[in-house]
Amino acid sequence: MKTKPLIEQHIHGCFGIDFNKASVNDMLHVSQMLSKASVGGFFPTIVTDSIENTQRAINVIKTAAKQVEKGCAKILGIHLEGIFLNKEKKGIHNPVFFLEPTIDNYRLIEDDFIKIVTLAPELNVDLIGYLNSKGVKVQAGHCVGSDLSGCSGVTHLFNAMSGINHREPSTALSALVNDDIYTEIIADGVHVSDDALKLVFKAKPKDKILLVSDCLPCAYSGKKVFVFAGEKIYYDEVNNRATSAAGTLAGSTSLLIDIVKRLLRADLFDAQYIENPYNYHNIDIDGTIDWDEMFDKKIIK
Repeated sequence: MKTKPLIEQHIHGCFGIDFNKASVNDMLHVSQMLSKASVGGFFPTIVTDSIENTQRAINVIKTAAKQVEKGCAKILGIHLEGIFLNKEKKGIHNPVFFLEPTIDNYRLIEDDFIKIVTLAPELNVDLIGYLNSKGVKVQAGHCVGSDLSGCSGVTHLFNAMSGINHREPSTALSALVNDDIYTEIIADGVHVSDDALKLVFKAKPKDKILLVSDCLPCAYSGKKVFVFAGEKIYYDEVNNRATSAAGTLAGSTSLLIDIVKRLLRADLFDAQYIENPYNYHNIDIDGTIDWDEMFDKKIIK
């Protein structure tokens, strides 16, 4: 099977590099390494942090994007997953840095290279409309609200959001029944069960599913303990899980190529899933991936 290169729109780091803390050279190294993992382009995802640190990360990523060499994975923009989230569904994010989702607060870190913003829509005052007017994708995540008006997608479906209840509205239920909403899904076998994946793949139009990794800096690094979002995280390599000391999942330890291979082995994959982020972001990247060859190819030699 041949497809276009992968587009990764939710990734916090890999190969030992954390995008909140990375240097320009770090970002260029990831760009080079991800190209070996079938990724044609990615949206570095910034976790909740101070305004100062967020501004620094944005500037580093923007600078690196201009220096990416031919043949490496393109840096397509920034996914801001943080600051405007609901404390009830904070996950691993540090609520000390949460702000009310207002235009004034967004302007503290606003940049034209931010292409996706994850926020809790139930907290919105006026930010969703503003982001839409700027052409920024708004995704509901780390939230409990069921009204997805103005949102184009949801962030890591089921994780850090109000789940399905047959008598009450919820974020996950609204995402599943709304055919216009794109849904990120972490299909690493840890964040969502295979039965739940099958439900999503049946309920959602195939062209609205976004495979993402939510990958952490520990992936392909050999690190078993590291600090992420200001908290010490422990990587259990046997169970492929990275959690806080309290057991909160901190993100995935798989790259997107690992997830696609897993879905192919489980007969849960559809080539449409690789096309979807191209359509969602209206982008195009040259090249093809031969998955028969990729099954035997090692990412790091």
